Amino acid sequence: MRSVCAPAPQLAGLEPYDPKYLPADAFLSANENPHDVDKDVRHEIMREVKRVNLNRYPDPLANDLRDMIAEANGLDRDQVLVGNGGDELLFDLALAWGGPGRTFLNMPPTFSVYEANARLTNTTVANVPRTADFRIDEEAVLARAAEGGIDYLIVTSPNNPTGELAGEEFICKLLDATDALVMVDEAYFEFSRLTMRPYLAQHKNLVILRTFSKAFSLAGVRMGYILGDAEVVREFVKVRQPYSVDAVSQAVARVVYANRAKFEPGIRAIIDERARVIDGLKRIPGVKPYPSDANYVLFRMENAGQIWEMLYGRGVLVRDFSRAPYLENCLRASIGSAEENDAFLRALRDAVMGKCDL
Repeated sequence: MRSVCAPAPQLAGLEPYDPKYLPADAFLSANENPHDVDKDVRHEIMREVKRVNLNRYPDPLANDLRDMIAEANGLDRDQVLVGNGGDELLFDLALAWGGPGRTFLNMPPTFSVYEANARLTNTTVANVPRTADFRIDEEAVLARAAEGGIDYLIVTSPNNPTGELAGEEFICKLLDATDALVMVDEAYFEFSRLTMRPYLAQHKNLVILRTFSKAFSLAGVRMGYILGDAEVVREFVKVRQPYSVDAVSQAVARVVYANRAKFEPGIRAIIDERARVIDGLKRIPGVKPYPSDANYVLFRMENAGQIWEMLYGRGVLVRDFSRAPYLENCLRASIGSAEENDAFLRALRDAVMGKCDL
C-alpha cells in the first residue's frame, strides 16, 4: 500500500480536543444546562422545523436570525454573524486575524481551543499567565499590549474553566491600549449578568462572542454568534465556511431566541444552585472552590485525579484538569439539577472521608 505524505507540520504535538464524553448518572463535565428546552417551546420548534425544505440550501448567513439578534441588541444586521457554535467563530477569528507573522495574546489558564486554533493557523502565541488565584495579571497584559505586535486576543468573561469575570475597567483600558482585535468571549454571560455590549459603539476593535449552548439549552444544536463593528464582521464573513449553519439549526434557534424569556427561571435556578454548591464545597475538608460567575465551579484538592476516578465510580462525571498546566490538582463541576448537585457533593464528601473505593 502506498504511504501518505506527512500532514501539515503545525499538527505535530497538537492533541485533539477531548471533552471525555463518558456515560454517567450525573453529567457535570461539559457546562451544559441541566434543563432541556421545555415542552411548549419544543412543540413550536417542531412546527418550525416541519416548514424547512430539506432539499434546499439554507440561508448562507441566517439573516432572519441575525435580524432578531440585532434588534434585541440595538444593532444593525451587518453587526451580527452567526456560526456553527461559538467554536466555528473562534476558528474564524484565528483565520482572519492570525496566521504566519501574526501574534495572539493568550491568558492561561483559559479555554484551550484558543491556543490550539492559533497553532493550527501558524499564529505566534504570546502567553501572559494569570495570577496564582486565576485572576488576569492586568498590568502585565496591558504592558504587553502596549508594546505592540499583537494582532488579536481573547478575554473570556466569565473565564473557562476558572469561573470569574474579567474587570470591565480593565477591558476598557485594554481596548484603548491596543489596535489589536479584542474578542470578549461571553459564552456564560447570562449567568454573570454583565456584558461589554454597551461599549461596542465606542470601540471598533471590540467583538463579543456568545452562544446558545449554555443558557438556552442548545448545546446539541450548535449555534453561536458575534456582535461587532460591521467592517470587522465582514472580515469574519470572508473566512467562514459556506452554509456552515444548517437550516434546521437556524429554525430551532429562531424559535428559542423568540422565547428566550422562558429560559430565565432556569437561569436563576442555576445561579441559586451555584451558590449552594460553592457553600457545600467549602464545608468539605481540603477542598478549595474558586469564585464563579458562570454555571460551573473550579475547585482544587490533593489527589484530584484519584478523586475524579472515585466520583466517576459513583456515577458522577466532572471535568478533570488535575494534570493541565496552571490547573494542577483542579477539577471543575458544572452546575446541574438539585439532585445531580446533591449526588456530586455527597460523593465528593464520601471520597474525602475515605468512604469511596477506587
